[in-house]
Amino acid sequence: MIANINLPRILRVGAGVSGQLVTSLNELGLARPLLVTDPFMLECGYCERLEAPLRAAGMQYGLFSECVPDPTTDSVYAALAQLREGDYDCVVALGGGSSLDTAKAVAVLAEHGGIMRDYKAPRQVDSGLPIIAIPTTAGTGSEATRVAVITDTETQEKMLCMGLGLMPLAALVDFELTLTMPYRLTADTGIDSLCHALEAYVSRKANAFTDSIALTAMSTIYRNIRTACAEPDNRLAKEAMMLAATQGGIAFANASVTLIHGMSRPIGALFHVPHGLSNAMLLAEVTAWSVDCAPERYAHCARYMGIASALQSDEIACASLVDALRLLATDLQVPGPKAFGISRDDWFNSLELMATQALDSGSPANNPRVPQAQDIVQLYQRIW
Repeated sequence: MIANINLPRILRVGAGVSGQLVTSLNELGLARPLLVTDPFMLECGYCERLEAPLRAAGMQYGLFSECVPDPTTDSVYAALAQLREGDYDCVVALGGGSSLDTAKAVAVLAEHGGIMRDYKAPRQVDSGLPIIAIPTTAGTGSEATRVAVITDTETQEKMLCMGLGLMPLAALVDFELTLTMPYRLTADTGIDSLCHALEAYVSRKANAFTDSIALTAMSTIYRNIRTACAEPDNRLAKEAMMLAATQGGIAFANASVTLIHGMSRPIGALFHVPHGLSNAMLLAEVTAWSVDCAPERYAHCARYMGIASALQSDEIACASLVDALRLLATDLQVPGPKAFGISRDDWFNSLELMATQALDSGSPANNPRVPQAQDIVQLYQRIW
């Protein structure tokens, strides 16, 4: 099997590395960035950490600070309009996955024009304005992927967009930017990272390169996520989670996600559930539904994560993995759709639409057990 591996040209990891933005711009021959971020990053002072060195270096830059959670085409077009008003040669994304995905979408539209729907998978877009990604959550791994997810404001569909044009040229992975993350965000983004690693390992597109990275990431996350949530100032746990999030991003970007993410996107689009949380709702049940079609792979995950021993059978290891994932959701207080506040009628009336959108994304086809629409409907019913 031949694997095509895509990575950022520059990947800097460590405490305080976000302060090397100017250095990274210089190395890439860039000088006029548009900073793309959200209101919280502006209010908490993280934007100023980037702006002060830019001013000191005499660089001309702009700032778009209106990114929204689960980015929409409307928010992307607003950022694009600001970019087109200036003479910018790159975009710098600061924030969680929503800001990073917004910047990616802007980079593609700035070079190719059109509307976001034009770039929906399976189309691959292979070029765009240069992107530098500075993540502030340990979750999406978007700083190391050629993927963006944008919600169509008109249809409420979460569109999966892919291609090398969405891959950042540089990523500055600074765990110190995650020290202020609240409990819920730490838990949900952490489980999102765990999904990335687990799905990459069991994906039908898994390969030797991604296998090793995925196993390392899932083990690190499982061993540190409870501590990272309970002790927000624990630098060792936060650093471990941040590195694992990037590793998970590298793994799934080069192997693909599967059914969990395929089912997660419609939940976020229709009910405005944060992406990590919708993955957390699905993780245990989708895994339980899938394990029989790749027992050796899932059992290896359980053993690598310390959930099962080498002496236990694959069957016992798989059962232990499912139990451990259910317990993790309980320990991290993951709500189901009902507890989140979604009405029963709205949920059950949307099952067919969500199943269609999940299948249309293409991700479920990479699952060890490939679902039909009715299988997905039943899984949505099960997590209610």
